[in-house]
Amino acid sequence: MAELAAIGKVINTHGVKGGLKVLPLSDFPERLKALKHVFLELGANVKEYEVTDAFVHGRFWVLFLSGIDACDSAEGLIGALISIPLSERMPLPTDFYYLDQIIGLEVYTVNSVYLGRVREVLQTGSNDVYVVKNEKVGKGEILIPALKSVVQIDLLLGRMVVDPPEGLL
Repeated sequence: MAELAAIGKVINTHGVKGGLKVLPLSDFPERLKALKHVFLELGANVKEYEVTDAFVHGRFWVLFLSGIDACDSAEGLIGALISIPLSERMPLPTDFYYLDQIIGLEVYTVNSVYLGRVREVLQTGSNDVYVVKNEKVGKGEILIPALKSVVQIDLLLGRMVVDPPEGLL
């Protein structure tokens, strides 16, 4: 099975005909109109469904899926992640990345000193912050601001090169 990216989470049912109320996990609400099929991930179970109808309802999405045609069957899907294959993600502008592309990158300074791997991305509002951990050294975490003046990313090499401001390290 292809790798999947979560774009929403089922938080409730909608109506009596099996509608799913979905909290979007995507910055691209317009993607909803283009969905033909999705994968529902609930625990270890992953199943593909055809999308029969989809629309925006306030700040949520409502999805209707083939085979889910009653409230009872929809209730069993509360908590499921709505996912799509990575190949179907919306393209991003140059120098913008999905979080899963950042997490796991090896991090080096401009002087080729290995700092660790990105373990988490904190979304602070003004700019993201990369949480870097080096298991070999065990010195805790390094917080690196996701600024173009500080960070260069090379997805092909699977690495991030940082030019940290004075006092960061």
